[in-house]
Amino acid sequence: MNTPLSRRTALQAAGATVLAAGLTGVTATAARADASGNKSAPRLVTYPRPAAMPTNTSFRVRVRTAPDGDWQTPDIWRPQLEEINATTGSGKVYSSSMVYFDFRGSVEIEVTYLKGGTTKARIRPDALGITPELGGDTLVFTLDEPKDVVVQINDEIFDCLHVITNHVDCDPPSADDPDVIYFGPGVHSVTGNVLTVPSGKTVYLAGGAVLTAQVYFKDVEKARLTGRGILYNNPGGAILSEGSRNIRVEDVIILNPAGYAGTFAESHNVHVKKARAFSSKGNGDGFDVFSSTGVTFDGCFMRNSDDCIAIYCHRWNYYGDTRDVTVQNCTLWADVAHPVNVGTHGNTDAPETIENLLIRNIDVLDHREPQMNYQGCIALNPGDSNLIRNVRIEDVRIEDFRWGQVIYMKVMYNTKYNTSVGRGIENVYVKNLSYTGTHANPSLLLGYDADHAINNVTFENLVINGVVIADSMKKPSWYYTTDAIQWFSNEHVTNLRFLTTAEAEAATAS
Repeated sequence: MNTPLSRRTALQAAGATVLAAGLTGVTATAARADASGNKSAPRLVTYPRPAAMPTNTSFRVRVRTAPDGDWQTPDIWRPQLEEINATTGSGKVYSSSMVYFDFRGSVEIEVTYLKGGTTKARIRPDALGITPELGGDTLVFTLDEPKDVVVQINDEIFDCLHVITNHVDCDPPSADDPDVIYFGPGVHSVTGNVLTVPSGKTVYLAGGAVLTAQVYFKDVEKARLTGRGILYNNPGGAILSEGSRNIRVEDVIILNPAGYAGTFAESHNVHVKKARAFSSKGNGDGFDVFSSTGVTFDGCFMRNSDDCIAIYCHRWNYYGDTRDVTVQNCTLWADVAHPVNVGTHGNTDAPETIENLLIRNIDVLDHREPQMNYQGCIALNPGDSNLIRNVRIEDVRIEDFRWGQVIYMKVMYNTKYNTSVGRGIENVYVKNLSYTGTHANPSLLLGYDADHAINNVTFENLVINGVVIADSMKKPSWYYTTDAIQWFSNEHVTNLRFLTTAEAEAATAS
C-alpha cells in the first residue's frame, strides 16, 4: 500500500470510529502554545482520558510546575498486569494505575493513596535516589526532568502507580499534513483492526488519542509511529514490522495488547525510543526481534506478562541472522519470564547467528518466573542451532526481584521450542552489573557439551549486595569464584573470568 494517505482520507477509508463523547477537557497548557514563544519557560501538558477508557480508583494525582505553578489533576488510566500461580499455572489479572503528562523545567507531583493505611512509600527505580515526603496517605516528590517511575505504597506489587513523562512536544505534526495519518483525542477503531502504514508516512497519536488497531509496517521504508497517544487492546499485537527498513517508533504507550507489544521481523534500521508497554495476557511479550539488523530500543519502560525484550532469529515465516541490536536506557519489569531473553528460536536446517548485542544502562525492577528454563534477568539461551556471540552488557542495576536468577547462560535444547541444541555462546563482556537483594536463585552458566560450549565470558566489577566479585578476592584456595556468590558454571564453560575494574584496566593496558 503506497498511495498517498492524508489524515482525512485515512480515517474515512479505514472506517475509523471516534468515540469522543464524555472526554475530559484538554488542559489549557495542552491547548495553547506558550504565549511568549519562550520554549525554555516551565510548562506542563496533561491529556484527557476518553470516558470509554477504564480507570482505576486507588490513587489521586496532582502535578504542577515547580515550585508554585497551578495544580492540575491528570486522568488515571488502567494498565492490567498478570501473576502466574506457580502451583496451577493459571494466571491472575490485576488492575493497576498509570498517569502520563509532558513537562519542561521541574514538576512537583502529589500522590494520594485513596485506599488509606499508608505506612511507607517508594519511588522506583531506586537508582534515581528519589525519597518522597510522606504525610498520612499523601506523598510528594519532584522530577527535574522527564523520567518514568513507579510509586509503590506498602510494597504493593500490582496496586501501584506508574508515572510516565515526556518532554513537551513543541512541534507536533499538522493534522492536514498529507504525509501524516493523524488521530486526535478520542477512541479510534479501524476496519479489520489493522492500520497499514505506507512508506514515508507518519502515524501520529495526539495526547488523549486511543487507537485499538495494530499498526503494521509491511515492506515499507522511512515510516514512523509517534505521539503522546495510546495503543489499546490491539488484536494480534500493537506494532508489527515485517520486511521494512528505517522505521521509527517514539513515545507511544501500549496498554493490554492481545499479543506482543511489538514485533520487528526481517526489518532493518529500526529505532524504538521512549515507547512504553504494559501487558497481562498470555504470551504478553514486550518487544520481540526476529531475523533483523540494526534495531535499537532506547529509553523504554516495559512491564510485561512475558519477556520484556526478546531477541531471536528464525521463527514462523521469518528467516536470517539477527545482529547489531542495542537495548539502552530502559526500565524493565517482567511479571512473567525474563526482562531480557536472547536466543531461543532459530533455524536448525540452516543455522543462524545472533551477534553484536549491546545492553547498557538498564534498571531491572522485577523478575518472577518459577520455571528454571525461563529464569534470568538477562538470559542468553541459544537453541535451534543458534550461535550467540559478541555481547556487551554494561551498567545494569538489578533490584531485588520475586523469583528467578540474576543472569542465565545456557546452551540449550528445549524440546518444547527447539529442534536442535544451540551451537554455543562466545565473547560476552559484562561490566558494572549490580544486584541488591535476597531472592535470587543461583545464576547458572551451562554449556551443553564440548562442541556446544560457552567460551570467553568476562565479568568486570560484578557487585552482589555491595561486594565486588573477582577471582582475586580473598577466599579459600579451593573455592571457585562462583562459590562466593552461589553461582554455578559447568565444565563446558571455558575462559570465565571475574575482574575488578583495576584488574581489567591493567589487562587492557598490558
